[in-house]
Amino acid sequence: MPFVGCASHGQGESLEAPKGGNKPLPITAADARALAYYQTTYGLGILAPRGWYCEGYWGSGGGGLLVSSKPIQQNTPIDGPAISIYRISNENSGRYDIAEIIARALPAYRAHAKAVWADLDSPFPSGPYPADVLVHRRKTVVDYKTPPHTEGLGTRFSSFKNNDRSIAGAAILLGEPPADLLLLAVRMPSNLDRLAPLIIHEVEREAAHRK
Repeated sequence: MPFVGCASHGQGESLEAPKGGNKPLPITAADARALAYYQTTYGLGILAPRGWYCEGYWGSGGGGLLVSSKPIQQNTPIDGPAISIYRISNENSGRYDIAEIIARALPAYRAHAKAVWADLDSPFPSGPYPADVLVHRRKTVVDYKTPPHTEGLGTRFSSFKNNDRSIAGAAILLGEPPADLLLLAVRMPSNLDRLAPLIIHEVEREAAHRK
């Protein structure tokens, strides 16, 4: 699998794209020819179609990687095919984002999320987004799908603008809370829909080895 380094920016600093070698993965030759492995200097990486654009970012709440079929413009909603992965920190403001995602999708830790949310003067989320479809893999891992023209996990914490394509992804706690959380969002062009489960599975496989 070809390696693609992605430049990153955040908090007044920029990092150059890292260099790396090919990445071996147990997938079919046809799928391998369609994909590359994109990665930031700080180690966050995802599979995405070859020839796409990528950019890393970070802030007080965590860091992420965005890969898009079109050139990326900062602070501009993404309305086309794209993939994002966001590692949300359990420190600073990130802990409130994690609490909201837990409340929406990881019921085993709802009591922890409610305790964190007590610091805020706003209603605690009552449960999943109405249109989202959730599949719980483990108590720390949930796959989701946000349908077209709806708000959900696929749009709430990404720069994706809802449109006529669904968004699939996963929310993954990196251990028992308090812990960081990975949130993946995948919106593929129709001719590459078959690759979305593979991309999600690889993020979940790598997350099992993260700390």
